[in-house]
Amino acid sequence: YAAAMCAAFEAIKPDLVMMISTSMGKDLAPRVAARLGIPLLSDCITLSEADGGFEATKSMYGGKVFATVGTSRTPAMATLRPSAYPVPEATDATATAEPLTFDTPGEGGAKVVEVLKQEEGVLDVQEADIVVSGGRGLKEPKNFELIEGLAKVLGGAVGASRAAVDAGWMDHSHQVGQTGKAVAPKLYVAVGISGAIQHLAGMRTSKCIVAVNKDPDAPIFNMADYGIVGDLFKVVPLLTEAIQKAKA
Repeated sequence: YAAAMCAAFEAIKPDLVMMISTSMGKDLAPRVAARLGIPLLSDCITLSEADGGFEATKSMYGGKVFATVGTSRTPAMATLRPSAYPVPEATDATATAEPLTFDTPGEGGAKVVEVLKQEEGVLDVQEADIVVSGGRGLKEPKNFELIEGLAKVLGGAVGASRAAVDAGWMDHSHQVGQTGKAVAPKLYVAVGISGAIQHLAGMRTSKCIVAVNKDPDAPIFNMADYGIVGDLFKVVPLLTEAIQKAKA
């Protein structure tokens, strides 16, 4: 992939190459930037032209601060955090695909031995417009049925805090946070999640945040647009039922 990207770069000679800050993007972009000898702005939340180069904003130290970083020259590369920008309206613009030829490198030091695909029908938290996440407040894994039920009626994906994933209640693919996935859905519902800084770093750019927690002093309420202080085992079933009735 790096060889193909470098060949495309040399053929097109762009001022800027952008990639998504996914596992693939975080691995591939630095390789390409190093081979080409150009600057790389990583995990950007915003990106714009500035002073003959580019300027970006990125989250640092688990979301405690936002740093402004930049390049003073072009060309450059940047990786953008998933959902950092909304999808624009469709246009009538067309693109032309052109064949690309390049020298295939020899065997590297690693090889793919197996590819495990995600279970069919499971919506990824990074692709969903609505995410419902559960945390330690659910007490045990079977209670994630409440989260799954609410996510289903909302048409959203199921997320989880690091505490829930570390406890083995949910697979790591559902983890939202600094060591999990960064999400920016239209609606993020945090259930039984206190709001540790590592979790907030992964969902703070959500358009609307709703929190359900029995602790009125939980940090999650400082970021939430709407908060419900109450027992999640009573609140979530009532929310699910109310949404079902509204949709009917």
